[in-house]
This record gives sequence, structure tokens and C-alpha cells, in this order.
Amino acid sequence: QVQLVESGGGSVQAGESLRLSCAASKDIRSFDAAGWYRQGPGKPRELVARIRGGDRTDYLDSVKGRFTISRGNGVNIVSLEMDGLEPEDTAVYYCYVMKYDPVRGPVDYWGQGTQVIVSS
Repeated sequence: QVQLVESGGGSVQAGESLRLSCAASKDIRSFDAAGWYRQGPGKPRELVARIRGGDRTDYLDSVKGRFTISRGNGVNIVSLEMDGLEPEDTAVYYCYVMKYDPVRGPVDYWGQGTQVIVSS
């Protein structure tokens, strides 16, 4: 089990920046993947960015070049720097970590989510 606590959401104008942070109760490096999903109004949850297999990163096409995922200053922190925010980025952002279990397969753990609102 792991607890994930997000912070850094808020309301901004288009073009501005926000930094989301996720504090885990365990070393992030002990998981096989860590990152961020989001769910906008009336939309399905989608992967925004993740770190996996060490330092390999993946990004949603629409955020490439604007968002950067990284491990924070502590070993239990994963952050998402969001620059050039657009109204379409409005969503609840969820931190997640994943661990492969030899019996159950991939097991995901989720934070409670943090709201990001971008106004035009």
C-alpha cells in the first residue's frame, strides 16, 4: 500500500504555469511507473505523463513541449511542471504509481486528485 497526496492545483489564466507535486509514503523508485492522469468535464480519464523503467518518460501528445514530469527533490516526490496552460487543460489531475505484481499483474494506486482550471 502507498498513500499519494497531490498539491499545486489552482485557477490560472491561459498561458500561465502551474507545478503539481505528488508526495508518496514510499520511495517512488520502488514502483515500476509513476505519473499523472487527468479527467476533464465529461471526458474519460487520460494519461498525461509518466516516468517508467528508470527515467523513460511518456507524454500525452497535446502536452508535449509544455509539460515536464520529474522526480522532485525527495525520493518520494513526482512533479509535473505545466507551462503554457490552455483552457483544454482544465481537469482534475490525479497522481498514480504502478507496481507489477507477479500474481495480480499491474496494480495502480491513486491520489485524491487536484483541480486545475484554466480560463481564457
